[in-house]
Amino acid sequence: AMQERGMEIRILVPRFGLINERKNRLHEVVRLSGINISVGDEEKPLIIKVASIPNAKLQVYFIDNEDYFHRKSVFFDKQENFHEDNDERAIFFCKGVLETVKKLGWSPDIVHCNDWMTSLIPLYLNTTYKNDPIFKNAKTVFTVYDNSFEHKFGNDLIEKVMMMDIEE
Repeated sequence: AMQERGMEIRILVPRFGLINERKNRLHEVVRLSGINISVGDEEKPLIIKVASIPNAKLQVYFIDNEDYFHRKSVFFDKQENFHEDNDERAIFFCKGVLETVKKLGWSPDIVHCNDWMTSLIPLYLNTTYKNDPIFKNAKTVFTVYDNSFEHKFGNDLIEKVMMMDIEE
């Protein structure tokens, strides 16, 4: 309905290993891939894949990295342990989303973030990307779900999250 009113909607999600690329017809978008995303002291390659939802005329962009998203689980391993690198996965995803939007050259009016995995996007939009013309007029909506998030991230989280212009 929103697209029929002329609104342009893009969906960006992590490419978790549970997603069947063949069944969902994901393919890499080479022109968007190929940059490195820094997470703490490390840099990891960003791979962008895309699929369409034909009936809705929507493009879904998948933020991918072999180290972070190819395991066959989302946030917990088979023993129900929270993945140790979920903090890094979230940082990579948030930065990857913003860099992908920039590469698309698409200026969103609204950036709708869903739950803890996207929680750093508003921070980055208000710091690192605040003077970027792509995000100049963007407003943020953050949705928190009624789930019990009990994990405590390590003391090094702040160091991993930091970007050049974010002050403690």
